[in-house]
This record gives sequence, C-alpha cells and structure tokens, in this order.
Amino acid sequence: MSRERLAENVYLAPDEDAVIILDQTKLPNEEEYLSLSTAEDMVEALQSMRVRGAPVIGIFAAYSLYVLARQIEADSYEDFYEQLHQQVDFLNSSRPTAANLRWALDRMESLVQAHKRASLPEIVQMIGDEAEAIQREDIQMCRQIAENGLTLLEEGDGILTHCNAGALAASRYGTALGPILLGHDQGMDIHVYVGETRPLLQGARLTSYELYREGVDVTLICDNMVSTVMKNGWIQAVFVGCDRIALNGDVANKIGTSGIAILAKHYGIPFYVLGPSSSIDPECPNGDGILIEMREAEEVRSAYFSEPIAPEGVACYNPSFDVTDHSLITAIITEKGVFYPPYDRTLAEALS
Repeated sequence: MSRERLAENVYLAPDEDAVIILDQTKLPNEEEYLSLSTAEDMVEALQSMRVRGAPVIGIFAAYSLYVLARQIEADSYEDFYEQLHQQVDFLNSSRPTAANLRWALDRMESLVQAHKRASLPEIVQMIGDEAEAIQREDIQMCRQIAENGLTLLEEGDGILTHCNAGALAASRYGTALGPILLGHDQGMDIHVYVGETRPLLQGARLTSYELYREGVDVTLICDNMVSTVMKNGWIQAVFVGCDRIALNGDVANKIGTSGIAILAKHYGIPFYVLGPSSSIDPECPNGDGILIEMREAEEVRSAYFSEPIAPEGVACYNPSFDVTDHSLITAIITEKGVFYPPYDRTLAEALS
C-alpha cells in the first residue's frame, strides 16, 4: 500500500450515495473497505474506531453529512435544516473528545445557515463541495505540519511516538508522523520507537504498519518500556498527535500520553504535540473542560487475544484519552508554525 493509497482511506463512492472507509480495526492483517450510507453505520464506524484519527474524523464527518443530506426529503429550507441538524447531533454524539468532529460538522452547518435563500439542491451541492474542501485543506495542512516539525529533527535522532497520527489518521504525511516521513523521504537517518498504545493497540497495529511499509527504521515497544528506552539515551524527542487542544495548551491525546510527557520531562527530552489548528478548541480554556471518552471493558480484557487475558466480569477502567498538562509540552506544532509557551498567548495567535 503506497502513501497515496493510505491517503485515500476516506472518500465518496462514485455515485456519492455512500462514504467508503478503510476499516482500521482489521489492520495490519487485512485491508477491508466498507461502504457506509446510513447514519447508524457512520456512528458505529466512529464509535468502534473503524475510522479514527482527529483529522480523518473531521473529513469522514463532512462526507457523511453530505451523504445524509442527499437522503433528506423536504419541501422547505426549515424542514431540511431541522432534519440535517438532527443528523449533526447524532454524528456529534459518537466521539465526544475529538475536536475535529464537532469542528467539521459546525462548519458544514454554518454553511447551510448562511445560504437559506438558495435552493435545496444548491445547498446539498454546497455541502458536498465543502466536504471536498475540508479534505483538500487537510492535505495542505499535513504537508505544512510536516515541514514545520522537520525543523525540530536532526540527523540520527531517535523519536518516540504514541498512538497513530500518520496517513491513516490524516492526509498524506499525517501529523505526528509527518516530520518523520518527510525526513525519511529526504534521506534523513531517523529511528522511531513506537509504543503499542492501549487499549486498541493503534501504535502496534497502525503506526508500526505505516512506518514499516514506508521503510522507516522502526522498533515497537510495550507502553511500559518508555522509561527504559529514554534512560538508555535512545530518545531525543517525543512526537505525538492530539485530539483536542485547550487554549492554555493542555492537550487530549490517546491514553498514556500524559505519562510519557512526565517521563520526558524527567529525562530532559523535548515533548512535541502536532496537529491542525482545527484541533484547538476556542471554547475550552483548559484541560478540565475536555470530556474524556470511556470505552468498553472488553477492549482491555480480551481484544486482540485468542482467549481473554482477565477473568470475565472483572472491573476495568478504560478511558480512551488522557490530558497532558501544558507545563509538560515543549512546543505545539500546527500548519501555522511552531508555538512555544505561554500557550494562552501563542495559541490565540494561531487561531487568529
């Protein structure tokens, strides 16, 4: 699978009556594409993480709303908008932590509100055009994030990453993996350590898969080995993605990120967060306002094992994300640049 193919993990069916996704729950052993045409299937794909990664979630939500808008039967703008708003609320309910989901849907809904005088077929076409615009913009943003992040890498660096923030989670180069892949394309000698990333093992299943297929020098480690590889001097920087950024620089990312940031600070290793500016939530002053998604216990007890690894019925605590305090973050990299503390000032500049 080339990067070009990976970049096409979310796209419209030729007849535009369905969204096609690469089922990320089947990787790395099987590449299966699904055709989704109902709101229920779209929400299930988000909740089960068949489609995942903050930027791709936004792209998927935009295309999904377009497909659903084409199905609406209405005689007036008011009737059309009421049905569309119900679909927006339903899609929004699927993944409460990911800022790009709400961002994309709000953008689509604002577009509809701004064109009340247009005909309904014209509005539906505008929704489709806007979905395509979101994907085109993401391709450009990912390239710029990669270029900005590459300025922080040096020849021979060892990089630790967590979860998956490559082309599967975004477009082309991705976000956190962007500088690594761009540096590799330019002939840089970079070694990457990938944490397996509980509970769904996105690091093991997806990130190591992407990097290995691209020919990047990569080593998979268990999550509890981070301190050891840092102490050994093998890590010169940590690059992670993000699902939501608060205005003070607190960041929500896959569970385990906060612990890695604490270890990086202990060992004096720079800790970088990479993501599009759309992941900055202007309505979230700090990490206390980020709703953390809780997931099913079976993901801990039995997922990806031939037999359960814990007694049936044993209680499990399974948050999907944690919040990394801004004081642990060396810099936040978006398509607009590299932003350093104080984040309450510099992130405001990024939004403007």
